[in-house]
Amino acid sequence: MKLTLNYAVIVAGGSGIRMGGDLPKQFLELSGLPILMHTLNVFQKSNLFSGIVLVMHPDYHNYWQNLCITHHFRVSHTLVKGGETRYHSVKNGLNALKGKSGLVAIHDGVRPLVTQALIGKCIDSAQKHGNAIPAINPHDSIRQGTFAQNHSCDRKEFWLVQTPQVFDLIGLANHYQTKWIEVFTDDASVAEMGGEIIHIIEGEKENIKVTTPVDIGIAEAILRLRNK
Repeated sequence: MKLTLNYAVIVAGGSGIRMGGDLPKQFLELSGLPILMHTLNVFQKSNLFSGIVLVMHPDYHNYWQNLCITHHFRVSHTLVKGGETRYHSVKNGLNALKGKSGLVAIHDGVRPLVTQALIGKCIDSAQKHGNAIPAINPHDSIRQGTFAQNHSCDRKEFWLVQTPQVFDLIGLANHYQTKWIEVFTDDASVAEMGGEIIHIIEGEKENIKVTTPVDIGIAEAILRLRNK
């Protein structure tokens, strides 16, 4: 892997509504640690990053800092205010890296099961192709359309997109200067609108996004299997 400066922007601005509780999902415990700490630990242990930016709603900054004290959490990171949407949160994170160059990995804070191997593969692929987006093909059969009018599709032509999504830092920051529109659901959609050809690499089935209570149980089971 060619040496370069790499930075990570971890987005953790979710409200946790689908969890059904008052506490945002990134703070819920998974095997004794808040989900977000698992995520940051993987990026720190990869030894691939010169800096980590954590983007979070300002209402929870003090809560997070107290959690770090409680859990003796010492992964170095810069805490940045989140925005109105994921797009605006990522933009704030990129602004915190203004003046730097290299590659940037944008990752969902509630994907704590990402592996160092996948992070490294994304960095390596982005060095070769300009960007890297991990994704997997769906297992289930797929139909497109409405309840009344639909048709079958070849699932091999569809991808379930994951993170980290890796881009040239300066290039992605420039893409994020465009006005937000609803189709900007991830960084690849923003870069694609800016003219980039998106390069997909094989993701990992275990790299799930924890969004519901069921996901917590699945993540716990995966961690138990990994620690056997």
